[in-house]
Amino acid sequence: MKLHASVPRAAHTVTAYGDDYVMVDGERHEKSVLVTAESVSDWAPSSFASLKQEDFEELARLGVDIVLLGTGRRQRFPHPSLSAALASARVGLEVMDAKAACRTYNILVAEERKVALALLFE
Repeated sequence: MKLHASVPRAAHTVTAYGDDYVMVDGERHEKSVLVTAESVSDWAPSSFASLKQEDFEELARLGVDIVLLGTGRRQRFPHPSLSAALASARVGLEVMDAKAACRTYNILVAEERKVALALLFE
């Protein structure tokens, strides 16, 4: 699916997605990726099962108010002990399938919210 969003400032946005990829500003990513309005980077975990506490500590240091965790083709919730760093940093965590996370990210970026999109592809 291709997406077209009206973004009021220069920000990285999701321009397309599928079951096994996401396109950010027209660039295709087929491995786990971390996206904010200011940056796009590879994200260490290679699967939902490989998520570690350190991965969420990295997310807590991004300076955002909310993290959208896209867990692939289906929604899966990480154990609360893994994501405790986000709660300690007062960063919200929303967990959804990857496609819903992409759509939600674009909406929040368009509203100029401080949001991060953390996507897992297996």
